[in-house]
Amino acid sequence: MTNEIDFAGARSYAIPMRARFRGITVREGMLLEGPAGWGEFCPFADYDDATSAAWLATAIEQCTMGWPEPVRDRVPINCTVPTVNPQRAYELVASSGCRTAKVKVADHPGALAEDLARVEAVRAALGPAGAIRVDANGAWDTDAAVSQIRQLDRAAHGLEYVEQPCRTIDELAAVRRKVAVRVAADESIRRAEDPLRVAVAGAADIAVIKCTPLGGVRRALRVAEAAGLPCVVSSALETSVGLAAQLALAGALPELDFACGLGTLSLLEQDLVAEADGFRPVDGYLPVPRTPPAPEATLLERYAPAETSWWRNRLARVRALVDAGQVG
Repeated sequence: MTNEIDFAGARSYAIPMRARFRGITVREGMLLEGPAGWGEFCPFADYDDATSAAWLATAIEQCTMGWPEPVRDRVPINCTVPTVNPQRAYELVASSGCRTAKVKVADHPGALAEDLARVEAVRAALGPAGAIRVDANGAWDTDAAVSQIRQLDRAAHGLEYVEQPCRTIDELAAVRRKVAVRVAADESIRRAEDPLRVAVAGAADIAVIKCTPLGGVRRALRVAEAAGLPCVVSSALETSVGLAAQLALAGALPELDFACGLGTLSLLEQDLVAEADGFRPVDGYLPVPRTPPAPEATLLERYAPAETSWWRNRLARVRALVDAGQVG
């Protein structure tokens, strides 16, 4: 199917972020066009070619096949709070319209005091009825996770869940046995050698699914079924072009019990899609698209990097892996 895509016309982008997130201050990637519309290829710079193959497979699915029929028209979302000061955290949540907030924690050693203050500010912004979840991105060992989850749970007056507190499945299981807060698995699923066979049911209460690093909406649906847990669909920090696939996944899941982590456009200085066609939340919800949105030419020009050879070379290498069937 790759011969249906205009790889020569792929467009690179580099968009500054409003706050440092996942250790980066500029989000980079490429947009591809095919017969079904546009797709986004945006693996992070530290990902190797083999890991990036699934990201390209997702873009190819979007460009050439579209997505399965949805079972819902809109998706509840959380607002995402990066490692900002308490006042900024309060402002982000209060202005979001969301009733659920995901707070990044454990950004650096010794971050607990900052994390507690941020969570308290988020609780003040949400009020007593809102849901707070925290994401440690596997930063803690078991003992640190148990201690800090308990403190964050008190600061939040009850956490909805904690996402990927530790790196390994065994550590997640050990933490889950010792804390009352639900545990969600993210990296343990999408970075597993075989996400369709990773045994998370005994180590987590919730599966966080991201179709972009899993190889597309259809494959992510199979991963969700194999996990056998309630699922939360989360963004991989895409523009609206790539975010459309995540929304399509959330729209196609048979059950959706939790708000999804798809309100991430607010972390970027600018989208690549015209505001009327992009995915901005209304009252804490985003619509499920039937087709991917198209980027706006003036925005592609504005956020085109001066140097594109690194991304073009990467795209060629990863395309060769996909053409050879080497998608994890």
